[in-house]
Formats: sequence, structure tokens, C-alpha cells
Amino acid sequence: MFCQRLQVCLQVEALGWSLPHKLTCPRRFHNLASIQQASLLPQRKLQALLFPFSDLEAHLASSVDRSQFQLFQPSMEALTLAEKLFSPSPSHKMDYLASAVRMEHTPNLNQPEGHTKKMNFFKVGKAFTMVDMPGYGHKAPKDFVEMVEPYLETRKNLVRTFLLVDGCVGLLKADMIALEMCEEFRRPYAIVVTKIDKSGRGQLLTHLLHLQEVIRTQSTGCFPQPFLVSSNQFSGIYLLRCFIAHVTGNIQLGDTGRS
Repeated sequence: MFCQRLQVCLQVEALGWSLPHKLTCPRRFHNLASIQQASLLPQRKLQALLFPFSDLEAHLASSVDRSQFQLFQPSMEALTLAEKLFSPSPSHKMDYLASAVRMEHTPNLNQPEGHTKKMNFFKVGKAFTMVDMPGYGHKAPKDFVEMVEPYLETRKNLVRTFLLVDGCVGLLKADMIALEMCEEFRRPYAIVVTKIDKSGRGQLLTHLLHLQEVIRTQSTGCFPQPFLVSSNQFSGIYLLRCFIAHVTGNIQLGDTGRS
């Protein structure tokens, strides 16, 4: 079993929440890490980059409900605004803030303090804070429960939690435990399906349909649309960034931005 990661969420105070490093500013920029550059792609490839499900849709039977995979469909303008939010500048710095192993160690989001190797806090300008949580499953830290559960249960400015699921293997027992934990604390969360470039279309669709059924039948707090991403191809990163910008209140969307 691989070591899954629980990406915890949007803390909107003056700042606020949590995500994968690729969403912000990787040291080696992908050649498609710019809307301007990506827009030079042929239309079909651009559509697959921005909305990865569109590349899978043709392989689904006509009887399959596609609506839950297309709830969040922002405009190119919204995607561009979100890109700016995740682009550092002298007036919009993106920095490591602090680490914590217990709730009493968590930063107040005003002063950087403490240094451990557990929950890692990153400021995204003055917009929000991202919290990168430790892995869960059989490689989880021994104090995972004592560290993570109080945070999820009591952090009042927590806006959204993201569970990362490996697209090559689909939902595992450990993922279901994490999902049940989010349900227990009644915190809004979303699922990010990673490594979509490393899974065959048939395998990936099988995993997605199973995931769709789990969300439909066993969840009340999960955003119905899973977000498909590939860090190697940069697929889905723009869409996920836009969703984050939306739920943190940094960009306003109409009906296409249901959250």
C-alpha cells in the first residue's frame, strides 16, 4: 500500500488552508504552467489540459451520468485569475510559515513560529494558508490521530479538506477511513485523483465510477466532482487552483462555480 496524503484545507482568516506543492510554485516550472503558453495548444489538447474529464468522456457508455464530473466548469477568465493567485511576486509572497505536531503548536497565521516535521503551513500572500498534512495509512506517524483529528474537528477557519487518491489504484481501505473521518467531523471536503497520466483510460474510468458511487451513497460533505490531476502533464492543475480560489473567496463565480 502506498502512503496517501491528507491535504488539509483552507483556513480563511487573513489567510487560510492546504494543498499540493505543484499547485503553487514548483522549483522547475512546467512548460504548460502558464495559461498564456497553454493557450497555444490545439483546442482539443487545451481542453484536456484544463478539464481532464473531457478526454475520458467519449469512452463512457451513453447511459453513464456525466453531470457529477462537470459541476465545476469555470471560464478561461476565471482560470487566469486563479493562476495569478498562485503566482508569487514581490507584493504576493508564497512562503513556508511553520510546522506543528499538536493543535497547541499550530500558528496563529500572523507570526511564524515553531519548527517540526508534521503539519506544514504555507502562506499564499494574504489570501489564505495551505496546510500540508502527513500521510495516512500504514506509513502514518504514530501520533497521526492525536495530531490530525483535533485539527480537523476544532479548527474554526478550516474551509476545505482535500483527500488525495491514487488514480492507478483507486479507493483503498485507508482512503475510506480518511473519508469517514471527514464525514464524522462534518467538514466540507473534496477528492483529488492523482497520477491520471499513469493509469490506462479503462482502469481510470473504473476507479472514477466507483468513486462516484461512494460519494453518492456514503458522503454528505464531499464535493460531488472529483478533481483529476497529473503533475507530470499539468493536467487539471488549473481547474483545481480555480476551485481553491473560489472556495477561499478570492474569486467570485456564478452557477459554474458550485461548491
